[in-house]
Amino acid sequence: MGAPVSSFVEAVFREEHGRLLAALVRRFGDLDLAEEVTSEAIEVALARWPVDGVPPKPGAWLMTTARRRAVDRLRRDRTLAARVAVLQVEADRAPAPEVTGDAELPDERLQLFFTCAHPALPAEDRAALTLRCLAGLTTPEVARAFLVPAATMAKRIVRAKKKIREARIPFRVPGADELPERLPGVLQVVYSIFTEGYAASSGPDLQRLDLAEEAIRLTRILHRLLPAEREVTGLLALVLLIHARREARTGAGGEPVLLDEQDRTRWDRAMIDEGTALVPVALSGGPPGPYGVQAAIAALHDEAADLEHTDWPQIVALYDVLQTLAPSPVVSVNRAAAVAMRDGPQAGLTLLDALSAEPLLRAYHPYPAARADLLHRLGRLSEAKAEYQRALDLAGSEPDRKLLRRKLEALGTA
Repeated sequence: MGAPVSSFVEAVFREEHGRLLAALVRRFGDLDLAEEVTSEAIEVALARWPVDGVPPKPGAWLMTTARRRAVDRLRRDRTLAARVAVLQVEADRAPAPEVTGDAELPDERLQLFFTCAHPALPAEDRAALTLRCLAGLTTPEVARAFLVPAATMAKRIVRAKKKIREARIPFRVPGADELPERLPGVLQVVYSIFTEGYAASSGPDLQRLDLAEEAIRLTRILHRLLPAEREVTGLLALVLLIHARREARTGAGGEPVLLDEQDRTRWDRAMIDEGTALVPVALSGGPPGPYGVQAAIAALHDEAADLEHTDWPQIVALYDVLQTLAPSPVVSVNRAAAVAMRDGPQAGLTLLDALSAEPLLRAYHPYPAARADLLHRLGRLSEAKAEYQRALDLAGSEPDRKLLRRKLEALGTA
């Protein structure tokens, strides 16, 4: 098999996997069966396409092959057939589109998004299942994403699929009356994947670029499927505007480079332009949502020439809005840092000190790190050292620890 054909098959699989799996789940109502026959169809393609040539509509070809495999399996396995028949009671409420070798593969990934991110599943299972089913990652790849053994992740995915099957979680897009309640959960799953890629919670690297890029790809799919949902647009804008800084966020040794020290010429201007153009769309046509507001904050950072020329009053105003939409101690910490840039370090420190009793911040290393930075700027060096040490004790990833050690060393020579 030639390398170009093999690479093309892999590219087709990555692009079509979620769509193919969604169509098969819709047709047969069983996620396990859909996954198995999807994998079998890919194996057949890897064997036949190098000999017969790549078909004009590879996605539809894969669908036809996988569907035939599923029908054959159901004929052989009466227990499986009976289970699928029960599960299809819900799936057959609407007619499933038939697919021939020349037809376009229907895009039913939106149903799969809402199935994988159903609130009946634990949060960690939702993210794992979304990566497995919609991003097309293998179980070992998903395990690496969460830094757990492959066997542990396999059990987690099996548990999630069992929950879907036994709880009869419907494979469908929520109705218009349910969508406002359910969509934030889907967006949170995708954003949690992105944030782990943007700033790994543990491990040797600051960023997991592969994970961040998968999250962006998933967000683009959601945006294509729900173009009128402004918070989907806001999330796409946000992840693009943040990811645009990726090349400037680490130093030669892999340590984090903070925003005020980054070489902004290394930022991805095309990605910034794309994200910035989406912000007005996310903020217009109704009350703003949390992702749209965060995207507006990110756009102000990305448009500024440097830290000094950043529009801090506008950023503080946006954080005020964000606090009313999605209040949290983390938002309050970020707002305090922006106030410090607008009004001076003492103003920011006063706000941070008022958060000292928040339980969530006790294990959140950016909180003592932010206090340390403001204490340093105020000349209170011994207190700053103590706060940097506290942040160092809490930090989970080695790059964060390396940065905090450098801060402590700098104070030691001050």
